[in-house]
Amino acid sequence: MPAQTAASLGGSALDDLGVRLHDGVGTLRVWSQNAASVELVVFDADDLDWETAQVQLERRAGGVWEVTSELLQPGTRYALRVDGPHGPGHVFNAETLLLDPYGRGLAQGDGYEEWRSVVIEDGFDWGGVTKPRTPLDRTIIYEGHVKGLTKRHPDVTPALHGTYAGIAHPAMIEYYTRLGITAVELLPVHAFVPEPRLLERGLTNYWGYNTLNFFTPHTAYASEAARKGGPEAVLAEFKGMVRLLHEAGIEVILDVVYNHTSEEGIGGPRSSLRGIDNASYYRQQPDGTYIDTTGVGNTLNTATDAGARLVLDSLRYWADDMQIDGFRFDLAAALGRDANHEYDREHPLLTAIREDPALADVKIIAEPWDVGLGGWQTGNFPDGWSEWNDRYRDRVRNFWLSDIDYARRASAPVGVGGFANRLAGSANTYSDERGPLASVNFVTAHDGFTLHDLVAYDVKHNEANGEDNHDGADMNRSFNHGVEGPTDDPAILAVRRKAMRNLLGTLLLSAGIPMVTAGDEFGRTQRGNNNAYCQDSPLSWLNWEHEQWQRDLTEHVALLTRLRAENPALRPSRYARLGEHIPESSVMDWFDQNGETMEVEQWNDPRNRTLQYAAATIPQNGESNRILLIVHGTEAPIDVRLPDSIDGATAFVELWSSADETPSVEQRRLSPGEVLPIPGTSMRLFRVE
Repeated sequence: MPAQTAASLGGSALDDLGVRLHDGVGTLRVWSQNAASVELVVFDADDLDWETAQVQLERRAGGVWEVTSELLQPGTRYALRVDGPHGPGHVFNAETLLLDPYGRGLAQGDGYEEWRSVVIEDGFDWGGVTKPRTPLDRTIIYEGHVKGLTKRHPDVTPALHGTYAGIAHPAMIEYYTRLGITAVELLPVHAFVPEPRLLERGLTNYWGYNTLNFFTPHTAYASEAARKGGPEAVLAEFKGMVRLLHEAGIEVILDVVYNHTSEEGIGGPRSSLRGIDNASYYRQQPDGTYIDTTGVGNTLNTATDAGARLVLDSLRYWADDMQIDGFRFDLAAALGRDANHEYDREHPLLTAIREDPALADVKIIAEPWDVGLGGWQTGNFPDGWSEWNDRYRDRVRNFWLSDIDYARRASAPVGVGGFANRLAGSANTYSDERGPLASVNFVTAHDGFTLHDLVAYDVKHNEANGEDNHDGADMNRSFNHGVEGPTDDPAILAVRRKAMRNLLGTLLLSAGIPMVTAGDEFGRTQRGNNNAYCQDSPLSWLNWEHEQWQRDLTEHVALLTRLRAENPALRPSRYARLGEHIPESSVMDWFDQNGETMEVEQWNDPRNRTLQYAAATIPQNGESNRILLIVHGTEAPIDVRLPDSIDGATAFVELWSSADETPSVEQRRLSPGEVLPIPGTSMRLFRVE
């Protein structure tokens, strides 16, 4: 199959949409297949209600409308008026002021819908700083919210709290580096607006999954000085953040929402695509009823060239002009639906995202589901895509939490086999060609319980959201360890802390790409709220004043990320195959508590929840690396005999134990065959020499 590129999605007719400046004038190009007329409306720089000029666009080939005018200068505030036919699928209104879908800047007037596009003159001195291009096997993602990360940080300049500049403040860069993460993944930064229903309840859309424009950074995350300086200054602050993070070797990944827009269902806000060409940009039935596979009212129609090209052009802009290193696609299955609204892993857009030369070396991560029919597609994205692995999340939570809860009342429901598969890279989910790096492993994310709340609450507590606790997931696979929420019981607090260490240890020692949710490394809480999407408050902002146990937990994470970097056996790029030499894979051997090779019947025996996992690299270059990980998944302590059948092994050097409250600096050397007491529900990592 020929490579899918921007040129193959709609051809040259769809090139250079939006405003391009040249020779002292600007050319505006807008796509609308069904429009009868398109008008450019220019506004006063200070009064966005004052129209200063109107110019008609002329229709060109391929459904593109175009005008070249001296009115289009850097800083010009403008909008579109589009008229067209009436009938099923069409909602044209010649009086509505619409945003340019390709506009690079935004200005807001007084009202909820009083937005104007702004002409931007691109220009930024990157100072020779280039993308870090961290290999996937060395990538450790830190998922956070622009505002929440720094809003309460005592060492970040107060004027930069909750801003793009704050994300790249020296105090934050020092922290990222010490923690050992390699990439910051930011919740949506494309310009977004809160839903009217939230505003009516005195709440807001904190997470940002309600996109207004795919080419503009969210203005509210810029510092006050940048906001006063206008869209160019906001853009410069965003780029400055990226440059500083890149200087520190830290990549920037964006959580992007292309599956729907803030226009909601029919009758919702009409701000851009709906008024420009509703029939082409949104999925709908022949009678104009929307096909909603996203749960928010509309779904972008990527089965049309214009819809797919809008997504691809936006990605190219952020990857090139903004120097973004990767993208995590919200509800990515929606992007891969064809003209029949069915998911197709060979969808031209999914293929183009991975094959377009402008996106080479960009990390591509799918949230591999949506809420439509056939929407769950974990393991079914094209080669070159990585995916959020919900099967990993569920199995790891089960093993360390819900299984333990169940065992207290009866006995453990399952053995260690399914957990081992996830630990080793989820080979039963991803093909050999894709390998373990197709799996983005996570135990928590922005959506759901925090790590602390996962071990402290059995049920959600979302009353603050104003939906009678009906919102948010009911199935959390959590375990409060005996008391719901806060407690002073030292025994319960100790076992909760160990559970957090087990979950983080599993995450950072598993094959695949680990993603840590910001704040989990020090056990932040949202007081049991597992759907804080509308909570822009201290509930969702990170608190940087920590107790000793939180500092200890952070040190565990920093040690684990360092050990992951130092031991390639923990991060294979390919699956090993029995009897074959597969470079960049890890050969894995599995032993029971007696140091004997695991037998087939032991894997799924609920009475056997202890294993020893040995992994040895097959390097492309350099020396081999070997590790041994002991996992014990019941609350009763056990004696484990270290294996004595690993070829050439003379010693096991202890590197980390989840049973330790504070990470140990002592690296004890143990001998093959030595018996080691293992506390209940714990892990222990060794280097094999």
